[in-house]
Amino acid sequence: MMPNLVDGDFIFVSKFAYGLRLPIINTKVLSTGEPHRGDVVVFRLPADPSVHYIKRLIGLPGDHVAVRNNRLSINGSPIPLAPARIYSGGYGFSGSRLGLEQLGDGHLVMFAADRRATDFDAIVPAGHYFFMGDNRNDSQDSRFPRVGLVPEANLVGRATRIWMNWKFPGWPHLNRIGMAIR
Repeated sequence: MMPNLVDGDFIFVSKFAYGLRLPIINTKVLSTGEPHRGDVVVFRLPADPSVHYIKRLIGLPGDHVAVRNNRLSINGSPIPLAPARIYSGGYGFSGSRLGLEQLGDGHLVMFAADRRATDFDAIVPAGHYFFMGDNRNDSQDSRFPRVGLVPEANLVGRATRIWMNWKFPGWPHLNRIGMAIR
């Protein structure tokens, strides 16, 4: 999810953003809201529900999602993407291009310099969602069979804030405390 989330981020997740579920059996008993395109969501990996992933919600049920050469289209409309700057935050990705994508409230996406684009084209079935990482060409997301289209029952909650960043070994990075996740 770079550049918006980085290694060492600990996050707050609103587990009730999309509904109240009974523990263990995971049955929704009360709907409290719907996922929105652009939300950063924690979900259980369909291939292994014991693994939690965090990605950006791109496609809602019924959407036609296409990705070609790192450019995203939803229902035939290209999502606006404006060049932003060059990433200099480290983690092996310094020098990668950043863009401002106008999906939801708008957010930065990264295009790693030495990675290939992964194309995708499908219609999201009812009860499922399509997710992508913000590091667009270095993300294991819904374009790949291991993740695939995520059933609604696998949604855990919406990521809201970074409560701290501490990449071991080392010291906490205090400048990330309390940052909103956009």
